[in-house]
Amino acid sequence: MTSTATSTAINVGLMGLGVVGTGVAATLLRENSPISDVAGRPVNLKKVLVRDLSRSRDIDLPSGFLTADPEDILSDPDIHIVVEVMGGTDPAKGYLKRALSAGKHVVTANKEVMAKSGPELLALARENGVNLLFEASVGGGIPIVGCLMNELAANEIRSIRSIINGTTNYILTRMANQGTNFQVALSEAQGLGYAEADPTNDIEGIDAGYKLTILASLAYRRRFKPEDVYLEGISKLEPQDFRYARELGYAIKSLAISSLDNGAVQLRVHPVMVPNEHMLAKVDGVYNAVEVDGSLCGQVLFHGMGAGREPTTSAVVGDVIEAARKMGGHPAGPHQGAAQNETSISVRPMGNLQTRYYIRLDVADRPGVLAQIAKALGDGQISIAEVLQKDTQPETESAELVITTHPAKEASVQMALEVIAGLPEVRRVSNTLRIEE
Repeated sequence: MTSTATSTAINVGLMGLGVVGTGVAATLLRENSPISDVAGRPVNLKKVLVRDLSRSRDIDLPSGFLTADPEDILSDPDIHIVVEVMGGTDPAKGYLKRALSAGKHVVTANKEVMAKSGPELLALARENGVNLLFEASVGGGIPIVGCLMNELAANEIRSIRSIINGTTNYILTRMANQGTNFQVALSEAQGLGYAEADPTNDIEGIDAGYKLTILASLAYRRRFKPEDVYLEGISKLEPQDFRYARELGYAIKSLAISSLDNGAVQLRVHPVMVPNEHMLAKVDGVYNAVEVDGSLCGQVLFHGMGAGREPTTSAVVGDVIEAARKMGGHPAGPHQGAAQNETSISVRPMGNLQTRYYIRLDVADRPGVLAQIAKALGDGQISIAEVLQKDTQPETESAELVITTHPAKEASVQMALEVIAGLPEVRRVSNTLRIEE
């Protein structure tokens, strides 16, 4: 039961009652007393916006709580905090702008809105003297947003390397541990509810790109856009890539990476080979992890459940408590965002990346093939580190060739691969992975 409203009570309007919204509503009702104690004043759930009032739900709410009219929340002066867990940009962004303009504090888990319109919304919050809090937009229950804006604020962030999409990480874990192909692992993820019926946002890196945009904007105090992030999905990976990675001492993970070098930031999401001894190589299943390398703190790792009702509810309710604590005090909390720096940091093109590469080729099993491939790589100033010939097929006179390189420039590697793909003896450039040491 909720606390008895008083003149100092804080009322919450919840927009969305899906998986996360149900968790938030249940927690605000069930744990009302301890939440109010931590917040320092009564915190009451007052209204919940849903699309369909007649739909059956997993939660019994007190009479009069449900509404299908957003005005019951946005235009109610007695609602002080609006929690948005609807997802998507429309109508969510409009509701957030309305709430902030009306002087309401806002808590959101909406990564897409924050990635695309975060600076605009943060500016609107500052303009109206309210808080916009969004810890749940990245990493579920991992408290990375607040740490970047508070505990790590004294650091120059040299890099962020992260596993921030649980669906992708689950699929890669199944492919690595069970030897299943991509489609089988994806179907399993869908059957367990980890992947949507249309999994494009997850498997093509779009979801992780939104989250990386948010993290980079906070870390470097500059406005980045989702279009600044290089994206590459995981659907080209095959079981043999995981076998060869193991043989070479690596695990395959899809990482969201930001790196600062000579005043420029590079943002990229793609599968990489990570040394088995690295902490990120051991993050399996639907877990997330964010490794931050700072000038003062060195390397620190945040690890935990990255999605699901409980972790995301934890982050959302934590932000509600923070907003409640700030009411009556100074509104510019750690999530409000530092001043944006539009000139001192630029976006570094993907072609400038310097790293090692894994290249898998399907070639004709004939003398001289490797020499032609080596020449194409050498012409691009790409030095070979190791060559493995695998899975020779006498009946088709073909073989699989695995090559790893010393550090080379991305643009040079891509040009060399075009040349290699055109060689008569090369039947297919099967896969290329970057090696993240």
